[in-house]
Amino acid sequence: MTTETLKTKASVLENLVAVRAMIRRHKRNDVIFAAIGLIALMLGLLTLLTLFIDLVMDGYPRFNLEFFSNFPSRRAANAGLLSAWVGSLLVMAVTFLTAVPMGVAAGLYLEEYAPKNWFSDLIEINVSNLAGVPSIIYGLLALGLFVYGLGLGESILTAGLTLGLLTLPVVIVSTREAIRGIPVAIREAAYAVGATKWQVVKDHVVKYSQGGILTGVIIGMSRAIGETAPIITIGALTFIAFLPPAPITEVAPFINFEWLSSGFTVLPIQMFNWLSRPDHAFHTNAAATGAIIILLTLLMNGTAIYLRYQIRKNIKW
Repeated sequence: MTTETLKTKASVLENLVAVRAMIRRHKRNDVIFAAIGLIALMLGLLTLLTLFIDLVMDGYPRFNLEFFSNFPSRRAANAGLLSAWVGSLLVMAVTFLTAVPMGVAAGLYLEEYAPKNWFSDLIEINVSNLAGVPSIIYGLLALGLFVYGLGLGESILTAGLTLGLLTLPVVIVSTREAIRGIPVAIREAAYAVGATKWQVVKDHVVKYSQGGILTGVIIGMSRAIGETAPIITIGALTFIAFLPPAPITEVAPFINFEWLSSGFTVLPIQMFNWLSRPDHAFHTNAAATGAIIILLTLLMNGTAIYLRYQIRKNIKW
C-alpha cells in the first residue's frame, strides 16, 4: 500500500468524522431549538390560562341568565350585557357579509386569474402589509370615510364596514394560502378531461381549499369580535339601554334595514365602560365580560380547527 493511498484513506476518514460531528451538532441544535420553542409556547399558554382563570374567578358571581338578559344599569348588581351582545351579533353579521364574499373572491382572482406582473405583485405586497396594520388606523380611516365622508354616522353599518376592512386582508391572505396548497395535478387532470377555467376553480380549487378558507374566515371574525380601538374611534356608545330595531319583522316585506343606522355598543366597549367605574362591583361585571370574550374567541378558533379537520377528512384526493 503506497503512501498516497494511506493519505487518501486518512483524508476520507477525517472527512467522515467531521461530517458525523456536524450531524450530531445539528441534531443537538434542533433539540435545543425545539425545547426553547416548547418552553415559549407553554409560557404563553400558561399566561393565557392564568388570566382566564383569574377573570372567571372574579366574574363568577355574574354568570347567570340575568346578566345576559338585562340592559346596562347604574347599579352593578342589575347591569347586564343584553344590548352589548346583541350589538356584537349585528355588527359581526355586517362584518361577515362585507369581508367574506369580497375577500374570498379577491383571493381567488389574485391566485387563479390575475396576470403575474408587477401590478399583481404590488397588490399582493399591499394586502400582506394591510394584514399587519394596527386596528386604530382602520378606525381613523372609517371616521373620515364612513362617518363624515359618506354620512353613515355612528351606526351598526359603520362599525360592520370598519371591522370588515380590518378582516378583509386576513381573509384574502388565508384564501390564497389555502389555494396554493392544492396540488397542480388536480388542475391538470380537470383540464385534461375538458373542464373550463371556471369549472376547475368552482368544482375543484374551491372544493379542496374550503377547509383552509373557512379557517381563515373564522380566525378573522374572532379577531374582529374583540376589537375595541376602531369601534371607540367611530363613536360607539358606552351606555345604551335599548335594542336596535329587529332585522326581521312580521309585516311584509319582512326585512327591516333600520337597524343598520341604529346606535350600538359591543362587548369590548361595555367591558371598557365598566372598568372605568370606581365601584368594584362594576369590575366584577367587566371580569365576567372579559371571560366571555375570551371563551367566544377560543370557541371560534376551536370550531375552525374542527371544521378544517372534518372537511379535509372527507375530501378524496
